[in-house]
Amino acid sequence: MERNTQAVEGLDVRSGTHGATGIALVRLPGSLRSSGLDRDVRRGLVGPHKHLPPKYFYDARGSWLFEQICSTPEYYPTRTESALLACHARGILDLVAPGTLVEIGSGSSEKTDHFFTACEDLGLSVRYQPFDVCDEALRAAAMRLRARYAWLDMELLVGDYAVDLPVLPYSEGPRLFLFLGGTIGNLNHDEALTFLATLRDTMRPEDYLLLGFDRIKDKRVLDAAYNDAEGYTAQFNLNLLEVLNSRLDADFDARHFAHVAFFNEDEGQIEMHLRARRTHEATMARIGLVTRFVEGETILTEISRKFTPEGMRALLEAAGFRWCRHEEAENGYFSLALVSPT
Repeated sequence: MERNTQAVEGLDVRSGTHGATGIALVRLPGSLRSSGLDRDVRRGLVGPHKHLPPKYFYDARGSWLFEQICSTPEYYPTRTESALLACHARGILDLVAPGTLVEIGSGSSEKTDHFFTACEDLGLSVRYQPFDVCDEALRAAAMRLRARYAWLDMELLVGDYAVDLPVLPYSEGPRLFLFLGGTIGNLNHDEALTFLATLRDTMRPEDYLLLGFDRIKDKRVLDAAYNDAEGYTAQFNLNLLEVLNSRLDADFDARHFAHVAFFNEDEGQIEMHLRARRTHEATMARIGLVTRFVEGETILTEISRKFTPEGMRALLEAAGFRWCRHEEAENGYFSLALVSPT
């Protein structure tokens, strides 16, 4: 999921309907995230194995920090996937001939430019529905895209893909769903299977899904990608505490935690943690919760699973998809899978 939080001035974004020069913004039920955050914090920060979903990284500062991470020399996924899209976007569009591109976790939409440029080459006009939890990122992306592709019809969808897939607005013609950035790796096996099966159930027979997934590789490459020398990933991880402070009237002190990220070879996944530097308590006043941390205890803030093509194909087929096309980087670092509902 790419993120961008540039200032948005002069862009007319309306709720639910297009104006003459405006762009529709539709708030799906999952955009009302406070109750979900309350639930996730109560589940995740009570007990010995503390954890939080990574979707809460993405306030305005978190989105900006993620963009900086994507530009670091250590973080290969963004540039590797972008190069694959540059090579294959036209062939994918030629095969699918979509009327609409629906991008799940769209963020800054910068990699999606490869599809819009290919549309111009092919003389194909599409509708674009970027779908993201961060409305600031959607608005900034819309402003940039409107300046570059004046012909592009857009409808911005604010929501949570964990709950909002069944209520996506209707769009005529074949749809190409995009789930890029290796974001499928942020879900454990059962979560990924549930997400994919839910998406499959929302798709029509003529629709396709293009999925980007990160590959298993040398542990040193993976560890470096999540521990960049400039420290952006550490700031990104610690910023989660500021999100909790803002939304839950909490008193987390980021100085009491350290960023920890490593490749767990047994599980085949990167794990990001916040590790307590000292024993202390934190209070979340808005929900009346106090949680205690002992020195060395961690909050698991993200997993990023890595796959083989065979493992990904098995997962997709178990969710009800047919494997249609596979494109991979020359170094084997990253793959794109094009699949359709069976």
